[in-house]
Amino acid sequence: MVELTAGMIEKYLKEAFGTETSLVDYGDIGSLDKQGMKKFGYGKPLLVRFKVKGKIQETVISVMKGDNYGHQFYWDRAAVLMFQYETSGKLKRHVKPMGLGYVDKSGKMIPLQEPEEFFILNKKLEGYDYFQDLDRIRKGGFLDADNDRAGELADWLADIHSLKKDDSHLYTRRVRDLIGSSECIMGLVDEAYSHPCEYFSRDRFINLEKRLIDWRWKLSHYTHRLCAVHGDFHPWNVLVGGPDGFSVLDRSRGEWGEAAGDLCCMASNYILFGLYEGNLFSEKFRKMYMTYFERYLERTGDMEILEVIAPFFVFRGLVIASPVWYPDHPETVRSSLLRFIENVLEEEVFDYAGFERYMR
Repeated sequence: MVELTAGMIEKYLKEAFGTETSLVDYGDIGSLDKQGMKKFGYGKPLLVRFKVKGKIQETVISVMKGDNYGHQFYWDRAAVLMFQYETSGKLKRHVKPMGLGYVDKSGKMIPLQEPEEFFILNKKLEGYDYFQDLDRIRKGGFLDADNDRAGELADWLADIHSLKKDDSHLYTRRVRDLIGSSECIMGLVDEAYSHPCEYFSRDRFINLEKRLIDWRWKLSHYTHRLCAVHGDFHPWNVLVGGPDGFSVLDRSRGEWGEAAGDLCCMASNYILFGLYEGNLFSEKFRKMYMTYFERYLERTGDMEILEVIAPFFVFRGLVIASPVWYPDHPETVRSSLLRFIENVLEEEVFDYAGFERYMR
């Protein structure tokens, strides 16, 4: 947790309240050993006394500390503090916020003045979305380079996944988020499907969620697998055709996670596009899928990934089968994807080479 000094505080006060502001005094207010039976807290507040144009004022500055309750990263903690700043003053009898800010890399406290929305600037890259290649292949334009590309994508994943991290709490958080987050499985069940759903009954959703609880406890034995991940590795987040080969966009859901999440994300899309050929799965997309999977397993030697990948396929399957995200799927495509996410949970080890049988 960042330690605030007198110099840092005074510079911030002058920037936030004007140049005629001066720091009078500051010190701890409360501590974890003064909370009675409550022995755990999220931060250590400072009482700050300062003067603005000769008038004494007091404020309490709080900095959250990292913990294993969804606050491991500074962006987690920023979300909590932004929520408090935006909403606390609207609640009767609640303490009123006086300011919001952040500490930069140089140790300077920077005030945020009445934030409304945040934005990010990214470098402009050359190329086009990879899904356009998959559309071309679906329509019959398959090239040898397309199969080579699938191998290149697998190589890239193998490379980034080689960076490991020892943090069992963080791995458990990622599994918990996979199942319970509003962005992931339960959020998709609630928001990406109508209820009642004409092609996936309430009982099927209930059984799916119950089965996922078994998988959550299974994955608790795989915390050693935590590694660097992209988090949203699908054809709409990959640019191809640029001078440096392919590039990736929109890293999501954290820096660390389970490699299976990345691996199945692109694989699910190969399956999706392959289903559009008709009654038989596309041989072109099967070839790309197999190249992608086998190259990854060859490069990493990670056969264990097949023991943990099933619930990640459920997440990605719910996305690509959703009528909200993909309203134009033929009924046969959507039904095949939904059968896949049910059946894939029923085996302890994913049969990547025989994946078609999960859709029967």
